Amino acid sequence: MLDVRGFGGILLLILLVVVVIAVLANALFVVKQQHAVIIERLGKFNRIVGSGLHAKIPFIDRKAATVSLRTMKNGFDIDAKTEDNVTIGLEVSAQYHVSYDMGASPQDSGVYKSYYMLQQPVAQMRDFITDALRSSIPVYTLDDVFAKKDDIAKDVNATVSEQMAAYGFTLVSTLITRIALPKEVEDSMNQINAAQRTKAAAQDLAEADRIRRVTEARAEAEAMEKAGEGIANQRKAIAVGIKDSLETIQETGVTNNEANQLFMYTQWTEMMTEFAKTGKSSTVVLPADFKASASMFEQMLTASEANDQGSVPPAPSQKA
Repeated sequence: MLDVRGFGGILLLILLVVVVIAVLANALFVVKQQHAVIIERLGKFNRIVGSGLHAKIPFIDRKAATVSLRTMKNGFDIDAKTEDNVTIGLEVSAQYHVSYDMGASPQDSGVYKSYYMLQQPVAQMRDFITDALRSSIPVYTLDDVFAKKDDIAKDVNATVSEQMAAYGFTLVSTLITRIALPKEVEDSMNQINAAQRTKAAAQDLAEADRIRRVTEARAEAEAMEKAGEGIANQRKAIAVGIKDSLETIQETGVTNNEANQLFMYTQWTEMMTEFAKTGKSSTVVLPADFKASASMFEQMLTASEANDQGSVPPAPSQKA
């Protein structure tokens, strides 16, 4: 016959093992890194435990919540109106985490506040940020919003951080990632920018042309100045040469008047010689009468004497 008492003992032993395993499974638990677990005893807050292996009283203690301590991100869109009455869309990104501050008591810790003090902390944070932005944007023009969006975000982050700290959250940063404009406003801004660039380009071209003209004028003035200096130096050298030539002629015993006349005749003969060499001149002065016994030199002497006496003799004829 089957031993009923022996079979019942085995069943009792198996049941006891199952109960022990269930109790141990309920009593021991592991908390992962960067997490915290809130333990309640008979429905009342008892303690907060960090990462590692922990034990609790089965059926009396329970894990009320597992709170992540990692930094989280939440993005959302809002509309706001600028000082110049332009409605813009803002894409906002917020980074936050449960406060690591443990406080003087567990009830003062960020983990406790984040779980017990606010039903929907993320939604509340979004409302705070939205309200702060809609209060800040209207004091800025559209251009100022683009230029100072980082400063606006920092001011909003500082304001909302104080509000969320009371609920056990630390707002790490608030970013305005995008500013969206109405289509007609965007088109107008593009046209304005294009016109400004065209104006700037025209001004640059005009300035470049002005600089070119001024530079050319300066170069021309400097060239003319140098040319004038060269002509002056040339005339000075000619004058010095004439003076030296006259002094040399006078040393031979010739009078001043004869020396001047001889020099004039020499200059004329040199001119005629140069004309004969080049052939580029179109006009030449010739004696009035080749048959006359007076030479060109004699005619020049006569003209010089007449000039000294105040009378002007007939000019020699010119043939082209």
